[in-house]
Amino acid sequence: MKVVILAGGLGTRLSEETELRPKPMVEIGGRPILWHIMKIYSYFGFNDFIILTGYKSHIIKEYFINYYTRYSDITIDMKRNSVEIHKQRVEPWKVTMLYTGQDTMTGGRIAKAKAYTKNHPFLLTYGDGVADIDIKKLIENHKKSKKTVTMTAVQPSGKYGALNIESDGSISSFSEKPKGDNSWVNGGFFVCEPEVYDYIKNTSSTVFEKEPLENLARDNKLNSYKHEGFWRPMDTLKDKMQLTDMWMTGSAPWAIWRN
Repeated sequence: MKVVILAGGLGTRLSEETELRPKPMVEIGGRPILWHIMKIYSYFGFNDFIILTGYKSHIIKEYFINYYTRYSDITIDMKRNSVEIHKQRVEPWKVTMLYTGQDTMTGGRIAKAKAYTKNHPFLLTYGDGVADIDIKKLIENHKKSKKTVTMTAVQPSGKYGALNIESDGSISSFSEKPKGDNSWVNGGFFVCEPEVYDYIKNTSSTVFEKEPLENLARDNKLNSYKHEGFWRPMDTLKDKMQLTDMWMTGSAPWAIWRN
């Protein structure tokens, strides 16, 4: 089963970083968040990736082209014009990078992966969010549902502390940044049957989260997998700093391959 990752957006809310690189290449502890996402899937044995690029796509391509030398110990003999690899630090990954257009929306990008996923189910997620999700359980849930698409549903933490205020004005309880108001949101980490392409128009303006998912829900072909563990998107510089702090202190819940 191939893993399709959306990695072509502009990332305007993280402009401090994305002026120089695409959002999936913004680093957490010296590694792009894209690498962290791929490590999650790889931990469960999924190593065949299709990266849907767009904005500054050459940076993603150059990263993987140079991955072999970037993380290996090497000696360069400039007189003999030779390179000797001493210690290899590589991943068991096959990475296909598709340029899907700088301004193409998510649905249009996914449509361009059809020729590569062929007539097989595939995994799909965004290139800017991490979670301690069990991919095997996600797939089991999808198979049992017999639906066309399974979406991972999450409850993000609130931005502010929540108060329970009594009639006399006293506060009976306080919760610092609790999870949302019992509402579940799209957390990415999809499982898709090939029939999903029937719902996606191959146009640059097609937004996957609009008509395709709305129509799948209408036809009772959209399933949810509730993930109650850690999930965090990297939308802002503050998110990036918090994720980096978790990684550097050894307390990154999504780094399941470290355990």
